Amino acid sequence: MHPASLAAAGTPRQPSKRRIPVSQSGMADPHQLFDDTSSAQSQGYGAQRGPSSLGYPAASTSPQAAFLDDPVSNMAMAYGSSLAAQGKELVDKNIDRFIPITKLKYYFAVDTLYVGKKLGLLFFPYLHQDWEVQYQQDTPVAPRFDVNAPDLYIPAMAFITYVLVAGLALGTQDRFSPDLLGLQASSALAWLTLEVLAILLSLYLVTVNTDLTTIDLVAFLGYKYVGMIGGVLMGLLFGKTGYYLVLGWCCVSIFVFMIRSLRLKILAEAAAEGVPVRGARNQLRMYLTMAVAAAQPLLMYWLTFHLVR
Repeated sequence: MHPASLAAAGTPRQPSKRRIPVSQSGMADPHQLFDDTSSAQSQGYGAQRGPSSLGYPAASTSPQAAFLDDPVSNMAMAYGSSLAAQGKELVDKNIDRFIPITKLKYYFAVDTLYVGKKLGLLFFPYLHQDWEVQYQQDTPVAPRFDVNAPDLYIPAMAFITYVLVAGLALGTQDRFSPDLLGLQASSALAWLTLEVLAILLSLYLVTVNTDLTTIDLVAFLGYKYVGMIGGVLMGLLFGKTGYYLVLGWCCVSIFVFMIRSLRLKILAEAAAEGVPVRGARNQLRMYLTMAVAAAQPLLMYWLTFHLVR
């Protein structure tokens, strides 16, 4: 046997040593089953909370509370509130300048009793005697306290109802279309606008000193829609005969109503008291009143005759 082989056989074999890598800083113990997060939590929470005087962790202050405690923020909020209040006041003034909200509230101050009396006055003006508008401290009383006062509730509701009735009449004749209904409504509004502008121009040319406002004119001219609704409804129920009978009655009624209502505002005080009208200016005022009253039956027929066949 070779001596080298004998030497190798007689020497015991040493086990090989495995090199275990040195654990880096921050790495967990390889024999540990779970990671230790207590130090991370303590570091995270320690930045947010600090020990108070009693030994308990002090609660952190919220950003909202810190913002409100800042005097500069309080001044900014107060300044912003004042700017908002000034802007609201400025908007209210401009709106009231172009759209008199406070005056419109007066024309819508109605109740059920007033509406009933006013509708009766529109259909039967011959039975009414006192047409004077009541005043309280140089201001007219609300319409719900005086049936002679003009309002916008009845004209507005009558106009909407007229458009609906017109759509019903067109539907019964198989002629309904949104375009035709819109044309009907826009035509009625256009004629009302032309009436108001023509009356205002005539009052300016005749130099009439009157308390008749533009809203009063819209209210008085809008009352004709009540008679138009009655005529169209009777035409749908009873044909042409019912239409002409009811519309004729309503035309005469609105003519009398307009004469007795507007003469106290357009004519002179002497004419309002029953004294015979004399003078060229009073003659013009009388003719203007009659022209406004006579235009109502013509427009009532013009806006409704094509709805009944």
